[in-house]
Amino acid sequence: MKKDLFVLACFCLASCSSSAQDERPEEKGDYYKNPVVNYSLPDPSVIQGDDGYYYLYATENIRNLPIHRSKNLVDWEFVGTAFTESTRPSFEPEGGLWAPDINKIGNLYVLYYSMSVWGGEWTCGIGCATADKPEGPFTDHGKMFRSNEINVQNSIDPFYIEEGGKKYLFWGSFSGIYAIELSDNGLALQKDAVPQQIAGTAYEGTYIHKKNGYYYLFASIGTCCEGLKSTYTTVVGRSESLLGPYVNKSGASMMNNKHEILIQKNNTFVGAGHNSEIVIDKIGDDWMFYHAVSTKNPEGRVLMMDRVEWKDGWPVVSGGSPSTTSNKPVF
Repeated sequence: MKKDLFVLACFCLASCSSSAQDERPEEKGDYYKNPVVNYSLPDPSVIQGDDGYYYLYATENIRNLPIHRSKNLVDWEFVGTAFTESTRPSFEPEGGLWAPDINKIGNLYVLYYSMSVWGGEWTCGIGCATADKPEGPFTDHGKMFRSNEINVQNSIDPFYIEEGGKKYLFWGSFSGIYAIELSDNGLALQKDAVPQQIAGTAYEGTYIHKKNGYYYLFASIGTCCEGLKSTYTTVVGRSESLLGPYVNKSGASMMNNKHEILIQKNNTFVGAGHNSEIVIDKIGDDWMFYHAVSTKNPEGRVLMMDRVEWKDGWPVVSGGSPSTTSNKPVF
């Protein structure tokens, strides 16, 4: 679920980066520290703009859906919000904007978003908005569907992908992960398209990455939003086909809630989940953002980043849990 009780009581529009944190002298320049942003930016989605910046979008603990940018994935600055009070989506009038997914389709930046109230699992839904630039302003195109219209409970957490000349939206939260084909412009469902279940009821926060002939379905299990009691964990399965079946290393199906664990809690961070797209740096290393709760400062879900390595055809994060200090990406 994407609602967070955290309120950002003292937020300024200044740059926020790990370089502002205390670092041991030998770490300066070559290392970064988690969290890379030390205030709540849950459910991140990231894209590189035509201007060379990476743009990151997150669930709206900052109202109207915050946008940050960075040249190096470590030093992030707030650049505004996707919407204003007057342009804000309204198909769920009291709802929050959760779990954005940013993409470039043709010449437009297309932002898919969830809109829901806490507990509104049959009235929540997914909408989309477009902009000419990644920083916006975004024009809302409104609701694509609600849970009760598509008969999929808790229809949140959208993820877009293109394959074989077709466009697909994946979504779902603890009532199954589903996929459906989209129209040519990606702004509506394809006529007569029907949802297809891809994974079981343990998951939310879908992201799919294609590598070396496999599709890797990343997702989150557990509870996201209970502070230090959060059990969020990042998991993964893989398939030779976009629409599955997705399996773990033993061949057991994600339809039966079987998977491999990628990132779980440690003594410093708990609730590690809802990962972003994988970003590749200058030397070909893969990097992934996600959120977690700091055991030292458990207010909100802070922005984390870790390198993803590949061993025997499977993604691995060092130690299987969030890092505190690591080598920086190379740009």
